[in-house]
Amino acid sequence: MDILSRIKEDKGFVGNAMHIPREAQAKARRLCWKFNNSDPDDPKAQRDILMRLFGTYYSSVYLMPSFRCDFGFNIHFKGFALVNYNCVFLDTSPIHIGRSVLIGPGVVLACAGHPIHSEQRCSSALETSEPITIEDGVWIGANSTVCGGVTIGEGSVIGAGSVVTSDIPKGVIAAGVPCKVLREITEADRIAPERIEF
Repeated sequence: MDILSRIKEDKGFVGNAMHIPREAQAKARRLCWKFNNSDPDDPKAQRDILMRLFGTYYSSVYLMPSFRCDFGFNIHFKGFALVNYNCVFLDTSPIHIGRSVLIGPGVVLACAGHPIHSEQRCSSALETSEPITIEDGVWIGANSTVCGGVTIGEGSVIGAGSVVTSDIPKGVIAAGVPCKVLREITEADRIAPERIEF
């Protein structure tokens, strides 16, 4: 089995983490280090690093340091996105990030997991993994965690500090541990034009 091809598939897996080629992660670690230590006044150099790191990347993706990921090649952007400071993406399965997505500081997108049964978890290097999909127009608040297998629907907002363990439908505000839908987003949530100062 070609393990790297397998972990690029849009379906989960259970496997021995020791069998994943170390050089795949080594490349991502080097590129993350280069990005996190790059000159903030040289956006072209930063974009060049991110182009080599991510599976699908556009110049309209803005990433703030520090950033860390497992592989990088499993992270796919569809267009404009802002990834704020100190985010970690454990991309042991594909992570799909839609257009016009805002990801707050300290957010963790964690495809990776471990066996629930302690015997399997403690005596082996078994790892579980499920893809994550963030649809267009989503805002994930600061210090939230999105677990493997989750899809967050178009236009939804995840409140700061949430732990998202199951799918969130489109067009809602959801928050909490575990994250639950609080209500739909309505016209009443629109900011009145007269309140906009600049």
